Amino acid sequence: MSEQLRKLQALSRSCFDLAAADSGRESAMVRGGYLKMLLHGRCSFDCAYCGICQRENAPAFAPKELAELICTLWKSGRITGLFLSTGIPRDCQESMDDLIEAATLMRRGGFAGYLHLEVVPGALRTDINEAAKLANRISINLEAVSKDRLSEIASVKNYESDLLRRHAWVAEAAPGRHTTQIVVGAAAETDDEIISFMHREYRDLSPASIYYSGLVPLPGTPLAAAAPANPARMKSLYAVDALVRDYGYSPDETASAIDEEGRLLPGDPKINCAGRIRIDPLSASREELIRVPGIGPKAAERVITMRSAGRTVTETMLREAGVVMKRAGAYLVVGGSVQGRLSSLTYTPASSTGTSRHPRP
Repeated sequence: MSEQLRKLQALSRSCFDLAAADSGRESAMVRGGYLKMLLHGRCSFDCAYCGICQRENAPAFAPKELAELICTLWKSGRITGLFLSTGIPRDCQESMDDLIEAATLMRRGGFAGYLHLEVVPGALRTDINEAAKLANRISINLEAVSKDRLSEIASVKNYESDLLRRHAWVAEAAPGRHTTQIVVGAAAETDDEIISFMHREYRDLSPASIYYSGLVPLPGTPLAAAAPANPARMKSLYAVDALVRDYGYSPDETASAIDEEGRLLPGDPKINCAGRIRIDPLSASREELIRVPGIGPKAAERVITMRSAGRTVTETMLREAGVVMKRAGAYLVVGGSVQGRLSSLTYTPASSTGTSRHPRP
């Protein structure tokens, strides 16, 4: 078991210290942990940002071996869920077959935890359908926002047939249960390109979410000398993503947060999109309310509920509803008076810390 756990640790994409289980110590991250890992640790593709491409003597699990280990970890309470991906050491279909076999054996062996399977490029439609039956969520990573951008960082994958076509099959097989990912900063794509991609994705395929993976230059890769993705940029992209996914912002609305060179303006994208709007919360619709900085969907619904119940719309009532008046006041006209000043509302996201998965406007 100790050798298996060492191999599992090497293939893990997370920071979970599963090796602690070998010494009888279970860290808090292991107990109830969500494990992210590869089935095969080597890949024959040539993605310029990837650290496992062409790696020699990389660890790997046979499907049955991994299934038995995951079931053991699940039954002992050391993990609650699994994200399983794989490198492609030889053939795409062989790697996809191994993923499906491993997932099938896990389920048969009693693993009832959360399972996310990442579909490999070029997978058969029947395998994608099977993955959707076995997993709670499935995905295929598009890696880049367009065919031309992908060609700058990978020569083996065909963007249209290997990725986009399979992406559509994934969406059809698991509506509302699929995701995708792009790498930010690897192909010199602009923020405008990423946000246009974002709008297309949510409009055409309705993924549960899109992941934006900031480039981390790795030694030994073609992009080892590239600049890493700016955390402030990543934070802003996730903020715009929430505006599009959760708030229904249109391309025209998000365009207000982008400069002439296709870069996101400094500061909060929701404030940059808001401009100098003024609304009366006594009569504003939900769509109007949630476009005000400092008002999210829950606060907007509470405002509507409270005023429908006969509550007078005052600053106190808005605060009780969850409205952040420090941010929202400049956009609200209550009793004929604006509640704040626009000049005090902009801010610049911190660039020295990590990014939030889904920053909320």
